[in-house]
Amino acid sequence: MSIIEWWYIIRMNEQEILRLIEEDEWMMNILHEAERLNLPQWIIGAGFVRNKVWDYLHDCKRGGVETNDIDLVYYDPNGNDEKADEALSLSVTEKTGKRWEILNAKYTHSWEQLPPYVSAEDAIAHWPETATAVGICLEEGKLRLIAPYGIDDLVSLNIRVSPKFRDGMHAVRLRVDKKRWMEKWPKLNCIGFNHE
Repeated sequence: MSIIEWWYIIRMNEQEILRLIEEDEWMMNILHEAERLNLPQWIIGAGFVRNKVWDYLHDCKRGGVETNDIDLVYYDPNGNDEKADEALSLSVTEKTGKRWEILNAKYTHSWEQLPPYVSAEDAIAHWPETATAVGICLEEGKLRLIAPYGIDDLVSLNIRVSPKFRDGMHAVRLRVDKKRWMEKWPKLNCIGFNHE
């Protein structure tokens, strides 16, 4: 990386990420749509935040159209089951024209035979990469970044396996290849595993 590229990474902090999102009308519309659902502890994460930061650090101007879907996780121990969440996801998808996957973290732990999650943040801490385990929400009209492992890997362009992701490095490498991340963002660094 050049000195200028390192300067952008060094100076990029949580406030800079929040500013990037706040200035993106498409992202803010998605966040306001999520807010209207009135779900407890909701977070939009994965590619929604990660791709925005990686695009910025690669000087790409793709915007939200490149986000395949909207991953919204929330936590309500007395709330929706899987079928109700599927119906809600379909309803919001039809309304917005963008594919949504809305999941109550009260049941998603069972897909991996893990102990129950205690919050939405706990659920995203189990996502595959530390840079993917980053989300955003609106609380009383203000953006809030949720990052169980911090933002260092995200803003340093590192792909690192999340400590709580039980499928490990091989599964992450398959994701990197399948999603063609190295083609889209060639400055990415695969940490802890070799990548040809």
